[in-house]
Amino acid sequence: MNAFAELGLPTTLVTALSAQGIDTPFPIQAATLPHSLEGRDVLGRGRTGSGKTYAFVLPVLARLSQGPTRRKPFRPRALILAPTRELVTQIEASIAPLAKALQLKVTTIFGGVSPNPQITALRDGVDIVVACPGRLLDHMQSGNAKLDNIDITVLDEADHMADLGFLPAVRRLLDQTPPRGQRLLFSATLDAGVDVLVKRFMNDPVTHSVDSAQSPVDAMTHHVLHVEETHRFPVLVDLTAAPGRTLVFTRTKHRAKALTRKLNASGVSAVELHGNLGQNARTRNLAAFTDGTAKTLVATDIAARGIHVDDVTLVIHHDPPVEHKAYLHRSGRTARAGASGTVITLMTDEQVADVRDLARKAGIKPTTTQLGPGHPLLAELAPGERKFATVKQATNRSMPKQVSASGKALPEKDEKKPRRGGAPGRGRGGQAQDQPRRGGQSRRGGSGAQGESRRGGSAGQSSRGASAGQAARGSSAGQASRRGTAAGSGQGQAKGRGQSGGGTPARRGGAAAFSSGTRAGSRRSGR
Repeated sequence: MNAFAELGLPTTLVTALSAQGIDTPFPIQAATLPHSLEGRDVLGRGRTGSGKTYAFVLPVLARLSQGPTRRKPFRPRALILAPTRELVTQIEASIAPLAKALQLKVTTIFGGVSPNPQITALRDGVDIVVACPGRLLDHMQSGNAKLDNIDITVLDEADHMADLGFLPAVRRLLDQTPPRGQRLLFSATLDAGVDVLVKRFMNDPVTHSVDSAQSPVDAMTHHVLHVEETHRFPVLVDLTAAPGRTLVFTRTKHRAKALTRKLNASGVSAVELHGNLGQNARTRNLAAFTDGTAKTLVATDIAARGIHVDDVTLVIHHDPPVEHKAYLHRSGRTARAGASGTVITLMTDEQVADVRDLARKAGIKPTTTQLGPGHPLLAELAPGERKFATVKQATNRSMPKQVSASGKALPEKDEKKPRRGGAPGRGRGGQAQDQPRRGGQSRRGGSGAQGESRRGGSAGQSSRGASAGQAARGSSAGQASRRGTAAGSGQGQAKGRGQSGGGTPARRGGAAAFSSGTRAGSRRSGR
């Protein structure tokens, strides 16, 4: 007999699980399902990767499949709250094939995307809503969502929601659900904020602790590589160029963006994941990492919780986290569901004391090695032939697709589409935004061709539609055309029509010519 059937799951649900090759429950599922299927409130504690998603998805589906199937507009029957968009998406992906077999409808609600499709789905009626607290609260305030018909509520990664400051929104949402409805709460730890939720909203919960956040993972090995600051990036390139998926963590959004560009410029196919990306870019980049188009994901702690990608063999803390909980959750992206994995922390001289304290609080005893590029241990930690892609094989728009004559990658705008005909956009006063400043960086709203005269126009700047590096038609060599005929403006703005405006001659030894079709614009990155 199927193990899930023995736990009391409906036959249709057991069959749908078997179709996906899922026949044996994980310990946290086996422990919680008997009580949650009975309708009891359940508090489940387990480390990340322990199988918590199916522990609450299955009782939600079982309960709804046995109740009335008539859907009401704006009134879902089950609510699952999660802290991040990526986690919401992955929970929905786990539910969708099972819900389809049971003829149940599920939708996701989170910010960063248009609310209109979400409103339409709610109006048409859904059985299950998987949501981030903020956007769902917006829909409730506008009258597009009502929670008075909720039969079962789930809080996933409750401790992380507390860390992110979502508890006030969560309390307001739970206050709108029926007080006697079933509630399931899953968390890696029971911090003070989570304990408040348990006491206020759960009725005589049954607690199951299978794995705590401090539980050691036998299949996970921890290493600290003591490197010089100048050696940190070469060592990172060596590790990420090896076969297999690698997840690299940084502390800031700016560092994640910059490191992704540097890795791609070095031939390592990488994508970024952080809060400064729009939702479409976040979804696209995570999909590229999941399907193997990009073998390295560089992320902030936004990816430390709930993100599940199969076969992540290596987690690298490029920037060691501040808190030991963050270390454990980051590291939990590998060695999931019984698989093995390696965790590496790159440590400089200034970080020795902090990393030592971090390891102690996390309850791990890593192997520490002082090394540099080319050390034999790197091949042991990330075995296999190092392979480097060309820049043209970049897998998302945030990757640098253009290179200068010296081979150095040029930054590229990753959010705005190029204008028709490839002409650079114009900023305030008609100045071209996409011309690089000296050193290759652009200045928003100003012309910035390398070596250009600030007063007299850009040297070697191309006219609109002409090849870059050629003199504009009818203009003197080394001079840029000027807007209008007023003399002495001192602006030297290029109008792109090849008319000499009598501007100040460009500095000698002007900008190096760029090859035709190269776009050198850059968007200012934010932290």
